[in-house]
Amino acid sequence: MIQTLKSVRHLATAAMNYRVSEFRVPVPWGEIRGRIWGPENGRPVLCMHGWSDNSGSFNSLIPLLPSDWRCLAIDLPGHGFSSHRPAGVFYGFPYYVADVRRVIEAVQWKRFSAIGHSMGGSIAAMFSALYPEMVEAVVLLDSFGFLPACKKEINNIIRKGMNEMIEYEKKMGDRKERIYTYESAKERLKATNPFLSDQSAQSLLERGVKQVDGGVVFSRDIRINLTNIARMDLEQCLDLQAQIKAKVLLLRANQGLIKVFPQPEDLFEPIQKGWEDKSTIVTVEGDHHIHLNDPAVVAPIITDFLQSVTPEDTANQAAK
Repeated sequence: MIQTLKSVRHLATAAMNYRVSEFRVPVPWGEIRGRIWGPENGRPVLCMHGWSDNSGSFNSLIPLLPSDWRCLAIDLPGHGFSSHRPAGVFYGFPYYVADVRRVIEAVQWKRFSAIGHSMGGSIAAMFSALYPEMVEAVVLLDSFGFLPACKKEINNIIRKGMNEMIEYEKKMGDRKERIYTYESAKERLKATNPFLSDQSAQSLLERGVKQVDGGVVFSRDIRINLTNIARMDLEQCLDLQAQIKAKVLLLRANQGLIKVFPQPEDLFEPIQKGWEDKSTIVTVEGDHHIHLNDPAVVAPIITDFLQSVTPEDTANQAAK
Protein backbone atom coordinates (compact mmCIF):
# COMPACT_ATOMS: atom_id res chain seq x y z
CA MET A 1 0.00 0.00 0.00
CA ILE A 2 1.63 3.26 -1.14
CA GLN A 3 0.32 6.67 -0.21
CA THR A 4 1.56 10.20 -0.86
CA LEU A 5 0.46 12.86 1.59
CA LYS A 6 1.10 16.48 0.57
CA SER A 7 -0.11 17.82 3.88
CA VAL A 8 -1.39 16.40 7.09
CA ARG A 9 -3.47 18.41 9.52
CA HIS A 10 -2.26 17.68 13.01
CA LEU A 11 -4.99 16.28 15.20
CA ALA A 12 -4.72 16.55 18.95
CA THR A 13 -3.34 13.37 20.45
CA ALA A 14 -3.72 12.00 23.92
CA ALA A 15 -0.18 13.06 24.77
CA MET A 16 -0.25 16.04 27.08
CA ASN A 17 1.58 15.37 30.32
CA TYR A 18 4.39 12.92 29.75
CA ARG A 19 6.51 11.67 32.60
CA VAL A 20 10.12 11.73 31.39
CA SER A 21 13.11 10.20 33.12
CA GLU A 22 16.71 9.37 32.31
CA PHE A 23 17.43 5.79 31.26
CA ARG A 24 20.71 4.00 31.91
CA VAL A 25 21.66 0.36 31.66
CA PRO A 26 25.14 -1.04 32.35
CA VAL A 27 27.01 -2.85 29.57
CA PRO A 28 30.46 -4.48 29.74
CA TRP A 29 32.22 -1.33 28.44
CA GLY A 30 30.16 1.28 30.32
CA GLU A 31 26.50 2.16 29.92
CA ILE A 32 23.78 2.81 27.39
CA ARG A 33 21.81 5.96 28.14
CA GLY A 34 18.58 7.49 26.90
CA ARG A 35 15.25 8.94 27.97
CA ILE A 36 12.02 7.17 28.72
CA TRP A 37 8.51 8.64 28.54
CA GLY A 38 5.15 7.45 29.78
CA PRO A 39 3.79 5.01 32.37
CA GLU A 40 5.66 1.84 33.29
CA ASN A 41 2.78 -0.36 32.13
CA GLY A 42 2.31 1.57 28.86
CA ARG A 43 2.61 0.14 25.37
CA PRO A 44 6.37 -0.43 24.83
CA VAL A 45 7.88 1.50 21.92
CA LEU A 46 11.64 1.64 21.31
CA CYS A 47 12.96 4.66 19.39
CA MET A 48 16.33 4.53 17.59
CA HIS A 49 17.98 7.62 16.15
CA GLY A 50 20.04 8.06 13.03
CA TRP A 51 23.78 8.22 12.46
CA SER A 52 25.55 10.97 14.42
CA ASP A 53 22.30 11.96 16.20
CA ASN A 54 21.11 10.91 19.67
CA SER A 55 17.87 10.29 21.55
CA GLY A 56 17.13 14.02 21.42
CA SER A 57 16.07 13.28 17.84
CA PHE A 58 12.71 12.20 19.31
CA ASN A 59 12.21 15.11 21.74
CA SER A 60 9.65 16.76 19.45
CA LEU A 61 7.85 13.63 18.26
CA ILE A 62 7.25 11.57 21.39
CA PRO A 63 5.18 14.24 23.22
CA LEU A 64 2.76 14.13 20.26
CA LEU A 65 2.24 10.37 20.55
CA PRO A 66 -0.35 8.83 22.92
CA SER A 67 0.59 9.48 26.54
CA ASP A 68 -0.19 5.90 27.55
CA TRP A 69 2.71 4.61 25.46
CA ARG A 70 6.00 3.73 27.13
CA CYS A 71 8.52 5.27 24.72
CA LEU A 72 12.21 4.57 25.26
CA ALA A 73 14.61 6.59 23.11
CA ILE A 74 18.19 5.39 23.46
CA ASP A 75 21.54 6.96 22.69
CA LEU A 76 23.25 4.31 20.59
CA PRO A 77 26.81 3.57 21.74
CA GLY A 78 29.19 6.25 20.54
CA HIS A 79 26.35 8.78 20.46
CA GLY A 80 24.83 11.15 23.02
CA PHE A 81 25.53 10.22 26.63
CA SER A 82 26.13 6.50 25.97
CA SER A 83 29.63 5.11 26.42
CA HIS A 84 31.94 4.84 23.44
CA ARG A 85 32.99 1.37 22.39
CA PRO A 86 36.32 0.14 23.75
CA ALA A 87 39.54 1.01 21.93
CA GLY A 88 40.03 -1.05 18.79
CA VAL A 89 36.34 -1.95 18.42
CA PHE A 90 34.41 -1.09 15.25
CA TYR A 91 30.90 0.33 14.90
CA GLY A 92 28.38 -1.43 12.66
CA PHE A 93 24.75 -2.54 12.37
CA PRO A 94 25.11 -6.07 13.89
CA TYR A 95 26.78 -4.58 16.96
CA TYR A 96 24.01 -2.00 17.34
CA VAL A 97 21.44 -4.80 17.07
CA ALA A 98 23.21 -6.57 19.93
CA ASP A 99 23.05 -3.31 21.92
CA VAL A 100 19.29 -3.13 21.36
CA ARG A 101 18.98 -6.74 22.52
CA ARG A 102 20.82 -5.79 25.73
CA VAL A 103 18.43 -2.88 26.29
CA ILE A 104 15.35 -5.05 25.72
CA GLU A 105 16.72 -7.61 28.16
CA ALA A 106 17.27 -4.90 30.76
CA VAL A 107 13.71 -3.52 30.52
CA GLN A 108 12.24 -7.04 30.21
CA TRP A 109 10.03 -6.32 27.23
CA LYS A 110 8.72 -9.52 25.67
CA ARG A 111 7.20 -7.78 22.65
CA PHE A 112 7.43 -4.17 21.54
CA SER A 113 7.10 -1.78 18.62
CA ALA A 114 10.04 0.07 17.10
CA ILE A 115 10.50 3.48 15.52
CA GLY A 116 13.81 3.93 13.73
CA HIS A 117 15.06 7.02 11.95
CA SER A 118 17.58 6.62 9.11
CA MET A 119 20.36 4.36 10.49
CA GLY A 120 18.04 3.56 13.40
CA GLY A 121 15.59 2.20 10.84
CA SER A 122 18.24 -0.17 9.50
CA ILE A 123 18.92 -1.35 13.04
CA ALA A 124 15.19 -1.81 13.65
CA ALA A 125 14.79 -3.78 10.41
CA MET A 126 17.71 -6.08 11.18
CA PHE A 127 16.52 -6.63 14.76
CA SER A 128 13.02 -7.45 13.48
CA ALA A 129 14.48 -10.03 11.10
CA LEU A 130 16.67 -11.68 13.75
CA TYR A 131 14.05 -11.55 16.53
CA PRO A 132 10.69 -11.66 14.72
CA GLU A 133 8.93 -13.02 17.80
CA MET A 134 9.77 -9.85 19.77
CA VAL A 135 8.62 -7.09 17.39
CA GLU A 136 4.96 -6.19 16.82
CA ALA A 137 5.37 -3.28 14.44
CA VAL A 138 8.15 -1.20 12.89
CA VAL A 139 8.11 2.41 11.71
CA LEU A 140 11.00 3.20 9.36
CA LEU A 141 11.35 6.98 9.45
CA ASP A 142 13.00 8.12 6.21
CA SER A 143 15.08 4.96 6.19
CA PHE A 144 15.93 2.45 3.48
CA GLY A 145 15.77 -0.29 6.11
CA PHE A 146 18.55 -2.21 4.39
CA LEU A 147 21.54 -0.77 2.56
CA PRO A 148 23.12 -3.54 0.47
CA ALA A 149 26.63 -3.16 -0.85
CA CYS A 150 27.72 -4.27 -4.29
CA LYS A 151 29.05 -7.79 -3.82
CA LYS A 152 32.18 -7.06 -5.85
CA GLU A 153 32.99 -4.05 -3.67
CA ILE A 154 32.61 -5.60 -0.21
CA ASN A 155 36.26 -6.66 0.01
CA ASN A 156 37.40 -3.12 -0.81
CA ILE A 157 34.93 -1.63 1.69
CA ILE A 158 36.15 -3.86 4.50
CA ARG A 159 39.78 -3.16 3.67
CA LYS A 160 39.08 0.60 3.60
CA GLY A 161 37.40 0.52 7.02
CA MET A 162 40.22 -1.48 8.59
CA ASN A 163 42.86 0.84 7.16
CA GLU A 164 40.96 3.86 8.48
CA MET A 165 40.89 2.35 11.96
CA ILE A 166 44.63 1.69 11.89
CA GLU A 167 45.32 5.26 10.77
CA TYR A 168 43.02 6.57 13.49
CA GLU A 169 44.85 4.54 16.14
CA LYS A 170 48.24 5.82 14.96
CA LYS A 171 47.13 9.38 15.68
CA MET A 172 45.25 8.76 18.92
CA GLY A 173 48.02 10.08 21.14
CA ASP A 174 48.29 13.35 19.22
CA ARG A 175 44.58 13.96 18.77
CA LYS A 176 43.02 16.78 20.80
CA GLU A 177 39.31 17.42 21.04
CA ARG A 178 38.26 20.67 19.51
CA ILE A 179 36.57 22.99 22.00
CA TYR A 180 33.64 25.08 20.80
CA THR A 181 31.41 27.72 22.28
CA TYR A 182 27.83 26.47 22.42
CA GLU A 183 26.83 28.75 19.54
CA SER A 184 29.74 27.67 17.35
CA ALA A 185 28.92 24.01 18.09
CA LYS A 186 25.35 24.67 16.99
CA GLU A 187 26.55 26.31 13.79
CA ARG A 188 28.90 23.40 13.16
CA LEU A 189 26.04 20.93 13.58
CA LYS A 190 23.77 22.92 11.26
CA ALA A 191 26.54 23.24 8.68
CA THR A 192 26.87 19.44 8.48
CA ASN A 193 23.07 19.06 8.41
CA PRO A 194 21.55 22.14 6.78
CA PHE A 195 18.02 20.70 7.12
CA LEU A 196 18.03 21.17 10.90
CA SER A 197 16.06 24.08 12.30
CA ASP A 198 17.59 26.09 15.12
CA GLN A 199 15.30 24.39 17.65
CA SER A 200 16.08 20.94 16.26
CA ALA A 201 19.80 21.57 16.53
CA GLN A 202 19.31 22.57 20.16
CA SER A 203 17.43 19.33 20.83
CA LEU A 204 20.33 17.29 19.49
CA LEU A 205 22.92 19.37 21.34
CA GLU A 206 21.26 18.64 24.71
CA ARG A 207 23.01 15.26 24.56
CA GLY A 208 25.34 15.96 21.66
CA VAL A 209 27.87 18.08 23.55
CA LYS A 210 29.47 17.95 26.98
CA GLN A 211 30.87 20.77 29.06
CA VAL A 212 34.65 21.15 29.41
CA ASP A 213 36.96 23.94 30.53
CA GLY A 214 36.66 26.67 27.95
CA GLY A 215 33.45 25.54 26.28
CA VAL A 216 31.91 22.33 24.94
CA VAL A 217 33.07 19.32 22.92
CA PHE A 218 30.93 16.97 20.86
CA SER A 219 30.05 13.82 22.80
CA ARG A 220 29.94 11.42 19.85
CA ASP A 221 32.80 9.04 19.14
CA ILE A 222 34.75 10.13 16.07
CA ARG A 223 35.06 6.45 15.11
CA ILE A 224 31.42 6.44 13.98
CA ASN A 225 32.73 8.32 10.91
CA LEU A 226 34.93 5.42 9.85
CA THR A 227 33.78 3.15 7.03
CA ASN A 228 31.40 0.47 8.27
CA ILE A 229 33.05 -2.92 7.69
CA ALA A 230 29.97 -5.02 8.56
CA ARG A 231 28.40 -5.04 5.11
CA MET A 232 25.94 -7.32 3.35
CA ASP A 233 25.20 -7.89 -0.31
CA LEU A 234 21.75 -7.67 -1.89
CA GLU A 235 20.93 -11.35 -1.49
CA GLN A 236 21.71 -11.27 2.23
CA CYS A 237 19.61 -8.13 2.72
CA LEU A 238 16.66 -9.64 0.88
CA ASP A 239 16.93 -12.80 2.98
CA LEU A 240 16.77 -10.73 6.16
CA GLN A 241 13.91 -8.60 4.84
CA ALA A 242 11.90 -11.76 4.16
CA GLN A 243 12.27 -12.85 7.79
CA ILE A 244 10.42 -9.83 9.18
CA LYS A 245 6.99 -10.78 10.55
CA ALA A 246 6.11 -7.42 12.11
CA LYS A 247 3.79 -4.92 10.47
CA VAL A 248 5.93 -2.27 8.76
CA LEU A 249 5.30 1.40 8.00
CA LEU A 250 7.81 2.97 5.62
CA LEU A 251 7.40 6.69 6.25
CA ARG A 252 9.41 8.71 3.76
CA ALA A 253 10.11 12.41 3.26
CA ASN A 254 10.07 13.60 -0.33
CA GLN A 255 13.16 15.76 0.29
CA GLY A 256 14.84 13.11 2.43
CA LEU A 257 17.18 10.20 1.82
CA ILE A 258 15.80 9.28 -1.59
CA LYS A 259 16.78 12.72 -2.87
CA VAL A 260 20.00 13.48 -0.92
CA PHE A 261 21.42 9.96 -0.69
CA PRO A 262 20.23 8.10 -3.80
CA GLN A 263 21.12 4.43 -4.13
CA PRO A 264 22.16 2.43 -7.22
CA GLU A 265 18.99 1.32 -8.95
CA ASP A 266 20.08 -2.32 -9.19
CA LEU A 267 20.43 -2.43 -5.38
CA PHE A 268 17.57 -0.12 -4.40
CA GLU A 269 14.78 -1.47 -6.59
CA PRO A 270 14.75 -5.06 -5.19
CA ILE A 271 14.73 -3.72 -1.63
CA GLN A 272 11.95 -1.30 -2.55
CA LYS A 273 9.94 -4.14 -4.11
CA GLY A 274 10.39 -6.18 -0.94
CA TRP A 275 8.94 -3.34 1.16
CA GLU A 276 6.06 -2.83 -1.25
CA ASP A 277 5.08 -6.46 -0.81
CA LYS A 278 4.96 -6.32 2.98
CA SER A 279 4.62 -2.69 4.11
CA THR A 280 2.49 0.41 4.20
CA ILE A 281 4.47 3.11 2.40
CA VAL A 282 3.63 6.76 3.01
CA THR A 283 5.46 9.77 1.56
CA VAL A 284 5.11 13.20 3.16
CA GLU A 285 6.48 16.61 2.28
CA GLY A 286 9.56 17.33 4.32
CA ASP A 287 13.26 16.67 4.79
CA HIS A 288 15.30 13.90 6.35
CA HIS A 289 14.64 15.14 9.90
CA ILE A 290 10.91 15.65 9.40
CA HIS A 291 10.14 13.95 12.74
CA LEU A 292 12.29 16.51 14.55
CA ASN A 293 11.70 19.63 12.45
CA ASP A 294 7.96 19.19 11.90
CA PRO A 295 6.72 16.28 14.04
CA ALA A 296 3.06 17.25 13.70
CA VAL A 297 3.20 15.97 10.12
CA VAL A 298 4.23 12.43 11.02
CA ALA A 299 2.85 11.94 14.57
CA PRO A 300 -0.76 11.22 13.48
CA ILE A 301 0.44 8.76 10.81
CA ILE A 302 2.62 6.88 13.28
CA THR A 303 -0.14 6.89 15.90
CA ASP A 304 -2.77 5.56 13.51
CA PHE A 305 -0.45 2.88 12.20
CA LEU A 306 0.69 1.56 15.58
CA GLN A 307 -2.84 1.69 16.99
CA SER A 308 -4.02 -0.40 14.03
CA VAL A 309 -1.65 -3.20 14.98
CA THR A 310 -3.04 -5.69 17.46
CA PRO A 311 -0.45 -7.66 19.44
CA GLU A 312 -2.44 -10.87 19.01
CA ASP A 313 -2.34 -10.67 15.21
CA THR A 314 1.40 -10.05 15.04
CA ALA A 315 2.13 -12.71 17.64
CA ASN A 316 0.28 -15.26 15.55
CA GLN A 317 2.16 -14.16 12.43
CA ALA A 318 5.53 -14.40 14.18
CA ALA A 319 4.74 -17.94 15.33
CA LYS A 320 4.20 -19.18 11.78
